Amino acid sequence: MTTTFPRTAPSTLGIDARGIAAFLDALESTPDVEPHGLVLLRHGQVAAEGWWRPYDRDRVHLLYSLSKSFTAAAVGIAVREGRIDLDATALSYFPELDADVTDERSRRIRVRHLLAMASGHREETIARAEALDPSNTVRGFLLLPPDEEPGTVFAYNQPCTYTLGAIVRRVSGVSLVEYLRPRLLDPLGIDDLAWRRDASGAEFGYSGCYATTESVAKLGQLYLQRGVWEGERILDEDWVAAATSTQVENPAEANPDWRQGYGFQFWMARHGFRGDGAYGQFCVVLPEQDVVLAITGQSLDMQAVLDAAWQHLLPAVDAADADGAGDDGLEARLASLGLPPVRGGRLPDLAAAGPFTGPELDGLVFTHDVDRWRATIDVDGGTLSVPVGEGEWAVDGALAASGAVDPDGTVLVDVRFVDTPHLLHLRVDPGTATVSASWATEPLHDGPLTLRRPAD
Repeated sequence: MTTTFPRTAPSTLGIDARGIAAFLDALESTPDVEPHGLVLLRHGQVAAEGWWRPYDRDRVHLLYSLSKSFTAAAVGIAVREGRIDLDATALSYFPELDADVTDERSRRIRVRHLLAMASGHREETIARAEALDPSNTVRGFLLLPPDEEPGTVFAYNQPCTYTLGAIVRRVSGVSLVEYLRPRLLDPLGIDDLAWRRDASGAEFGYSGCYATTESVAKLGQLYLQRGVWEGERILDEDWVAAATSTQVENPAEANPDWRQGYGFQFWMARHGFRGDGAYGQFCVVLPEQDVVLAITGQSLDMQAVLDAAWQHLLPAVDAADADGAGDDGLEARLASLGLPPVRGGRLPDLAAAGPFTGPELDGLVFTHDVDRWRATIDVDGGTLSVPVGEGEWAVDGALAASGAVDPDGTVLVDVRFVDTPHLLHLRVDPGTATVSASWATEPLHDGPLTLRRPAD
């Protein structure tokens, strides 16, 4: 089942289009901010939506830690079904580990502590947990004695969410996606959602979820509607209230929108609450304004994205001087969004100059396909093949590329992994037949060959 939001002019929804345009200006001009997709809802209707080519509406995007909010929804549904008790200990769901886990604090970690990133550990434990038990992350995590009493200290800690996912799988007997499909995804009309799995076959839970920008907006709208979707209750209202209010204080966080408190896999913010993920994945919910903002992107400065929202979008809602004068211009702009391709001169005969070698790649070969170049990249024991657009992005499956010649004769090729935030820069020297490669943003748990939507 597919459900989509009605689309309405911003002014009809009480939003000044000039504020949305100013927000777009800020996203496109702020250093270390690169938007890929945006959906802005008010009163459950689309006020603005757009995707920066080569990204598009129907393509999923790696959400990184925004995945946590989908995992939390699975827990909330399992609580509603009576499968999970928030006050039960994590260990109680893994009785086979009872003899191994002897630390009293570890034994007192409850489900609600995992949800609130309040296991009692003072810092991230994922590397230590996986080192303690490479085949069972839950066991490795529970073998790490908390530094403080569970529930008393905040630390962003991936094994908390991994363990939540493992509990859902344990009580349901199916994967997270299988559990969510009839209970959340189908009711919301989320047709395409996939999740990266670890070597044991378990979804990461804390990361690795791939979904469209609109799907992110739907999750936000569900929470804005206090857990009800088209008359059907999916999450209990008291669950939503707890998930979206401070369960543990976190005043030591560096950025202002990250130190407003933490709920159940949601951050509190200076305005409303949100789920977010590395490199600019956002699900921002503003209950007072009845607004949801979903953003996907490749942004290193995530605070700058929220600053721009507070500076430009928030005042545009119910602005005293709002009118419909800017609606048409905004609609045209949203339809024409795009990330700039590589600029420069026409590509030379790269087939004659190659093959190219370099320290980061096993090899690079260019061939000419009818009217454009194609790059074949050997990396990590596998091969990537992508057409290279000149003055545009050429898209093939989960890859897009653009290339040009720099004034110094260097060939520049940018390869975008368009199911993810990531961009690979290639610098090719035709004179020496060498190539160097660098990431604009470093992938956190994938290599070039797996930077795409995983198979179901």
